[in-house]
Amino acid sequence: MLEHLPGWLGGMLRNVRAGHSKLVIVQPELDIGDAVIEMSSPAFAYGARLPTRFTADGEGVSPPLLWGEAPAGTASLALIVEDPDAPALQPLVHALIWNLPPDERSLAEGAIVRDGPGGDDGRDVGRNSFFAEGWLPPDPPTGHGAHDYVFQLFALSEALDIGPNPGRSGLVKALTGRVLGAGMLVGTYSRGEEATLGGQRIVGVAPA
Repeated sequence: MLEHLPGWLGGMLRNVRAGHSKLVIVQPELDIGDAVIEMSSPAFAYGARLPTRFTADGEGVSPPLLWGEAPAGTASLALIVEDPDAPALQPLVHALIWNLPPDERSLAEGAIVRDGPGGDDGRDVGRNSFFAEGWLPPDPPTGHGAHDYVFQLFALSEALDIGPNPGRSGLVKALTGRVLGAGMLVGTYSRGEEATLGGQRIVGVAPA
């Protein structure tokens, strides 16, 4: 994975990034509108560094998430987590979930895992950019700078019937014309440079 790229190569690729303009939530065809769903996490503040346990340098479990009430008429919720700073043509997908119940208000730590055909309540976890179901732990190249990990939640007018493991493009197609509102939460992570975590200066390093 990307944590194994040498630091000199990460530095050379520092300005090579997919771009925030390619995040799902800003695509004009989704017609997001003005309804905003508040998102947060008990594990990190908006725009703050992700604790190591949620990354490829730690246990690699998904972080806990909280969100507020969805707009009236919401039939299901969908979540996509992307890294727009990845040195790639498109943002790297770290998680996909759809058909979360409309009254759901949280995901527990470690909840984004492989679930085969999906849960009993209709929810389903899709493929990340490494073609596996579940949470893809953040693993930015050493020396590439800070990466944003953007958690995007969508309130939908109906449940989605998109088959098993559709991936990013399949989910975006299914979202089009069904979005009633959206929310966003951003965490960051980097390797090989100073960063702030809880007011303390630390240096992120890749494991040996």
